[in-house]
Amino acid sequence: MTKHHPHIGSSIDELLEEDGTLAEVRAAAVKRVLALQMRQAIEQQGITNSELASRMRTSRAALDRLLNPENRSVTLLSMSRAAAALGKDLRIELVERST
Repeated sequence: MTKHHPHIGSSIDELLEEDGTLAEVRAAAVKRVLALQMRQAIEQQGITNSELASRMRTSRAALDRLLNPENRSVTLLSMSRAAAALGKDLRIELVERST
């Protein structure tokens, strides 16, 4: 007798949606990507974290939290200020879900 597993053949998105964690996982992934992109921009521009914090008119500790990919409690305003201090724009958009 073979047991049927309900998740065999389903996508990870389907599993996470059923589990109720899809939005949280996606938000964490977006934050990790933004933190990585900001670190890359800092390196490309050859500036220090202290210099970026100064440009943002914030503390180095606040910038460290912003650049920490695990810290999910970062505001859009903080991300936007960091982007502007790096000469970048932060773009967030709604897109249709793929089915």
